Amino acid sequence: MTTAIVVSYRSRVCVTARDGYLLADPGRDLVKLVAVERHHGTGRVGRGLVKGFGLRRGAIASSVAHDAHNLIVAGVDDADILRAIAVVQDMGGGFAVVAGEAVATVPLPLGDLVSPQPVEVLVAQLEALDRAAADLGCRLEHPRRRRKYKPPSCMTLSFLSLTVIPELRLTDQGLVDVTTAQLIPPQR
Repeated sequence: MTTAIVVSYRSRVCVTARDGYLLADPGRDLVKLVAVERHHGTGRVGRGLVKGFGLRRGAIASSVAHDAHNLIVAGVDDADILRAIAVVQDMGGGFAVVAGEAVATVPLPLGDLVSPQPVEVLVAQLEALDRAAADLGCRLEHPRRRRKYKPPSCMTLSFLSLTVIPELRLTDQGLVDVTTAQLIPPQR
């Protein structure tokens, strides 16, 4: 039994482990979540699980990860998670959807947060990113005009590390219970 983030609330779930490592279970909408410190070279990586993305395969990564803006990635397997991290690093920041290889990217090279592209180009890139995420099973949607607001998959991911929003958040130091301001130790 371990604790997982369900997009914004706590859930206790039974998970499978192999060789001491937790495994994603996309059949139960349970994927890995990592937060990588990227400003000071500490090597810190927070690890957790998240439900609610719907990913069946691949990974989604973002250098926009409020407030610390570390790299945050949700993914089904370690190889795609590592590839997504490399793709975002190679772009100098941004969003990436990976399934064996990068299938969609949104480069954000200005401070790892901002695109120099005209808004029309950026919108097209974000829409392509969300289509690619949907092809991997992601149920989160990009907002559309005149429709109820739904944050794009990359923005939902970004807020999973914002430690001022209850209830659980993942940082490079680990899973944080925001209501008590304490780290939650990994459970077996």
